[in-house]
Amino acid sequence: MRNGFFMGHGLGNDYIVVDPSELGFRLTPKNVRLICDRHLGVGADGVLAMSPARTADFGVRVFNPDGSEAEKSGNGLRIFSRFLYATRRTQRTAFRVATKGGVVGVRLHIDAHGDASSATIEMGIASFRPSDLPCSLRVEELVDHPVRAAGRRLHFTGVSIGNPHCVIFPERNRGWSRSDLLELGPALEHHALFPRRSNVQLARRTGPRAIEILIWERGVGETRASGTSACAAACAALRLGLVRSPVRVRAPGGDLRIEIDGAWNVTMQGPVEEVARGRFSPAFVRLLR
Repeated sequence: MRNGFFMGHGLGNDYIVVDPSELGFRLTPKNVRLICDRHLGVGADGVLAMSPARTADFGVRVFNPDGSEAEKSGNGLRIFSRFLYATRRTQRTAFRVATKGGVVGVRLHIDAHGDASSATIEMGIASFRPSDLPCSLRVEELVDHPVRAAGRRLHFTGVSIGNPHCVIFPERNRGWSRSDLLELGPALEHHALFPRRSNVQLARRTGPRAIEILIWERGVGETRASGTSACAAACAALRLGLVRSPVRVRAPGGDLRIEIDGAWNVTMQGPVEEVARGRFSPAFVRLLR
């Protein structure tokens, strides 16, 4: 459909999906910001754009609402995979998708209505090496290192799932508040340790196979859910000896199941919903040209 779009969400984290070959405008940072604006555009937490793929069946680019480009999005991958199946770009339930943060394997789960209402994503290999985030600390692994942010002394574990994450567990396993997130999230995202910025998770152990997280997403801010954040926090918790795999990760938007094997291969399973399909109006397209 010319200038058409598909919209879906994973645990309240919503994305607009487009095929650039069907658009009458370019996906510039300015245009992405306008499309994602909840007052002036359609409104979303980001834009997913189909892209050519040489090493996989499909390719996707992930744009944040500030116009920047992310390497990978777990919720976005589930939404993009449902888009592919719902729009008959594929009728396969298992395929591979290339992202800027690596190639992932997808397995769709079809419900009684014929919808791909959940998906299992092979997210790749987690890394704690500073060069993979990147992080400027000269250490072998970013595990439980001290950091000062917003005038507070903390300890963080840095994890790359194809994109960078800074995971903070509290002393004495106390809970985190939203005010903690609003204070620490931007301070850590833009911390000098992370030259390309970082996603931030304030995490807490809630059981031998369970944690809960608050999420500050790079280029987005506070968000209800993030697939890569759930994966990173689960890996940090496992590396710190706080939990065993599989790990149930609870975010404000809901739960994801994260499985991590002995080689740090990470698999995520969670729901995905279609919200709408539509077409950008001629007048809106003229603004985007």
